[in-house]
Amino acid sequence: MTDARGEEGPDRRAHPRSLPPLGDVIARHGLSARKRLGQNFLLDLNLTRRIVRAAGNLRGVEVVEIGPGPGGLTRAILESDARRVVAIERDARCVNALGELAAVYPDRLVVMNEDALETDLAARVSGPAKIIANPPYNIATALLTRWIPYLARFDGLTLMFQKEVAERLVARPGTKPYGRLSVLVQWATKPVLHFDVPSAAFVPPPKVASAVVGLAPLNPPLAPANRRSLERVTSAAFGQRRKMLRSSLKSLDVDVGRLLARARTAPTARPEDLDVPTFCALARALDELEEAGPGDRATPKAARRVRARRHATASAPNGVSCRDDG
Repeated sequence: MTDARGEEGPDRRAHPRSLPPLGDVIARHGLSARKRLGQNFLLDLNLTRRIVRAAGNLRGVEVVEIGPGPGGLTRAILESDARRVVAIERDARCVNALGELAAVYPDRLVVMNEDALETDLAARVSGPAKIIANPPYNIATALLTRWIPYLARFDGLTLMFQKEVAERLVARPGTKPYGRLSVLVQWATKPVLHFDVPSAAFVPPPKVASAVVGLAPLNPPLAPANRRSLERVTSAAFGQRRKMLRSSLKSLDVDVGRLLARARTAPTARPEDLDVPTFCALARALDELEEAGPGDRATPKAARRVRARRHATASAPNGVSCRDDG
């Protein structure tokens, strides 16, 4: 791990010409992208600078970057007024390559050889902080879902996703992309799709188009709801998204009629037609029914299953399920 503490100064940005050419760094360290790690390197400095500009004002801000690879986006972030960059990289080959960049920015770049899925990002920063990243596509959705419990710790996130995933993040009710991920993300943040990125911008080019999304954390969230209950409701609803709620919510093991009545939601509605506040109302109604006692549940046996599932959820990392059913 290369470590350094950033200090405020008049101008701590290195001139790009003082950096070793990115192509030379890649060749020197034998950095071929590995499919099993979901790697697609972003090397176009004009594009990486555009991503950094989309993140807004970075003066005095600590930036967390996930999956920096050889450091293409890292260089653009370091050109900005960011106070410090914390780069989380699982691939030891890339960590060694990033060491060359850290040598040029000894007071501003921290490179950590860690798995982002197991890293508490909030614990890695102090003061104002943002996340700017081109995360591996094979874990990008799981990462975002895991971050939901502490997104309010950050002032903003600027992330690259497969375009299909990006469209789900910003999707509105009644549209095909709208699903569980849409509800959870829009409950915790205000998402905006900044711009598309062609596959030719990556090395190697992925088989899908990409897009950059900005997420502005909401504190408090959009509507009152227990996060775990919201996850349970959305998982049940979108797990059978073609069915009416009176059928799909049966897996919650409560009296679905009472649940829908408390949330003032039509039994014949389908999940893709409900907005985020309505899902929050269902989550609150679920809590109310379960706190009321077994009389509001389907059966005593079902009540035991509910308690067991809630215990399992509470024991999971961050209390968050990473599955996305819609």
